Amino acid sequence: MSTARDLLLTAVDVPSGRPVAQGDLSLALAGAELADLIADESVHLDDDRILPGLRRPTGDRLLDEAAAALRQDTPYESVEDWLWRRGRGLAAAYAAEAQAERGGRHRWLPSRSRPGPPPDSPERRRAADRWAFREPVLAAFAAALGIPEDAAEEDVPDLDDAVVTVVAAVRDALTELAAVRQRRRIEDDAYANIWRGA
Repeated sequence: MSTARDLLLTAVDVPSGRPVAQGDLSLALAGAELADLIADESVHLDDDRILPGLRRPTGDRLLDEAAAALRQDTPYESVEDWLWRRGRGLAAAYAAEAQAERGGRHRWLPSRSRPGPPPDSPERRRAADRWAFREPVLAAFAAALGIPEDAAEEDVPDLDDAVVTVVAAVRDALTELAAVRQRRRIEDDAYANIWRGA
């Protein structure tokens, strides 16, 4: 399994400091995919640009899809652009994939009211083991999502420089997404006040 799949399960199982919205999770999943592709040498970073590397199947459909989606020509894509492009709807794609693998019997998006995969499944045990040992890459992306509840922004374990760049880009994207949501709320409230005559 990939870091992205383990991150999805961690988001389902471990309490976070704030609700994990699908948009936030999608950005973090795109970052986790990129970290796995870096580890696999399918890509490498030049500053914040994603350059193609060795191309080999990973055995994970969504991760292979991510590798195939990488820009192969100059100017190469920035990590930030990749997160926004690849992240669009990614949480739902991972949830659908996981649900299909389990025969459609379980829902996987983070929600305390919806059950995830069975607690004794190999996927869940693997994710739980990585989380229990605070595997650095998984822990870094989880911390960006506010997992666990007391995760601090500064809590970045020892990581490869390229992965540090990806985690920082995920955090920046999450901050930008939160600002967009806040702006929309303010605009919606102002619009509602106009209609109420306030």
